[in-house]
Amino acid sequence: MTAPPVPSLQIGLHTVDPPVVLAPMAGITNAPFRTLCREFSGGRGLFVSEMITTRALVERNEKTMQLVHFDAAEKPRSIQLYGVDPGTVGRAVRMIAEEDLADHIDLNFGCPVPKVTRRGGGSALPYKRPLLRAILREAVRHAGALPVTMKMRKGIDDDHLTYLDAGRIAVEEGVTAIALHGRTAAQHYGGEADWSAIARLKEAVPEIPVLGNGDIWTADDAVRMMRETGCDGVVVGRGCLGRPWLFGDLVAAFDGRGPRAYARPTLEQVAEVMVRHARLLGEWLGDEARGVIDFRKHVAWYTKGFSVGSEARRKLAVAGSLDELSALLGELDLSQEWPPGADGPRGRTSGRNRVALPDGWLGDPYDCAGVAADAELDTSGG
Repeated sequence: MTAPPVPSLQIGLHTVDPPVVLAPMAGITNAPFRTLCREFSGGRGLFVSEMITTRALVERNEKTMQLVHFDAAEKPRSIQLYGVDPGTVGRAVRMIAEEDLADHIDLNFGCPVPKVTRRGGGSALPYKRPLLRAILREAVRHAGALPVTMKMRKGIDDDHLTYLDAGRIAVEEGVTAIALHGRTAAQHYGGEADWSAIARLKEAVPEIPVLGNGDIWTADDAVRMMRETGCDGVVVGRGCLGRPWLFGDLVAAFDGRGPRAYARPTLEQVAEVMVRHARLLGEWLGDEARGVIDFRKHVAWYTKGFSVGSEARRKLAVAGSLDELSALLGELDLSQEWPPGADGPRGRTSGRNRVALPDGWLGDPYDCAGVAADAELDTSGG
């Protein structure tokens, strides 16, 4: 699907062209993965860090400080923060601004993980309108010239939708842009994303850009979302798992060009990217073996759809060095063309579930008691 060129996206002083954003994913969108995605896009787009908990940042947790380190080529530098306490969020944002740690701050209100929502965090939090407002107010107040954006879901479930209220609150508090995942917390990652909700949010908050998220597996999906919803940009999460070249495809599609050269790579080309990904992880971690071990979770995503036997997959998933990984890949039939259906869903696909919430959470959207500091856990999603 070839489309006319798409207008760029303005996030504060930053022009995002094309209007494509890499969604923060815990354990995935670290510096090496962002490097791969940027290489395929020619440096175009916005690539957000893994989610950073505000408490860990202000306490200068060693692992957290490594996660907020950006390659010199990353411009703008984008950090996603997760927090439940307005004061802690404010201190974290002030730290980022004063120490020049990033150029853009995104706030996570989309995480559906039970251990977060049962404490009132993540996608449960926007239900408490005053708390959401207080967090956004503190973030914007301490950000200075840095733009503050937010990512959220439709709501807790179909009976407790919050995205339109949250959108108006965000505009009133000076948020620069909003990304909406077209699912509720109850849906987790199951079913289909509701793109019509993205269109309704765009109509409700015309003052600021609205970005759409959910079920973008190909560049054609992104083009279709833009056309059907009128959104100002797209956020890609699970669609790029094992597919960092998707960003090159998105750039070409949004520029109105086609066909895209790397949209359907052979297994040989995929294997080359896999080795490079593992090597980058090793360099980042300062240990080749640790890099290969960290890479193991990506194997199934990269090889999805290709004719790779279960034993070969098992061996790839326990490789302990770059040489071993390369040798195992070399044993495959690397001449395989891109298989039909390989662009389908990847990553978490859990379906509808009851959302774990604090006792009495749904009783009153304006009663903010019950949000505990331990809601700030080392987890992510959205």
